[in-house]
Amino acid sequence: MDLLGFALLSFSSVFILIDPITVTLVYVSLTKGVDRSKKRQIARDATIYALIILLIFAIGGYGILQVFGITLAALRIGGGILLFLIGIEMVYARMSLTKQPSATAEDYAEAIAVTPLAIPIIAGPGAITTVVVLTGEGLSLGWAGVAIVLAAILVVITVVYYVMLNSQIIAGIREKELRVVNRVLGLLLLAIGVQFIIDGIKAALV
Repeated sequence: MDLLGFALLSFSSVFILIDPITVTLVYVSLTKGVDRSKKRQIARDATIYALIILLIFAIGGYGILQVFGITLAALRIGGGILLFLIGIEMVYARMSLTKQPSATAEDYAEAIAVTPLAIPIIAGPGAITTVVVLTGEGLSLGWAGVAIVLAAILVVITVVYYVMLNSQIIAGIREKELRVVNRVLGLLLLAIGVQFIIDGIKAALV
């Protein structure tokens, strides 16, 4: 595969797996009732954390997993369970600032920026696995191949950040419609989580 073909593969794979629109829908749902400055902080922190995680796995790759004795199958199963639990909370509308009276706005912003936004919504098992595999393939093309993977991660994460910052259209959905979207998204996350678990179990049994 030439560099151009690998670049198209890398950018399309990372973009599709991260899915900026879905990330923004989750972001809007989780930040309902949060003031504008905190929303910007959450968007910034979530994308920075996700970028760092993906870059670490892209560069370290299999070495990091082997050091801790973690297989890609285990990573997928763990991420699937986490997505499943998040989906349940979203379906039952439990994840909101008003339902966590003991948490300050600062604590809430910091918490959701890490989980679930950075992990596993943006840097999920699929994205992490993909960047590890792409980097392995990129090495066959030399350092230019690795640079393409790192550039793909940076560009897509930047797109995610600006889409999250400009989510006024999604944020303009009425209360009733947003609740429906939130529950549908929760069901989708449940299904994705279950599929991650199934795929992880299949891979572990092979």
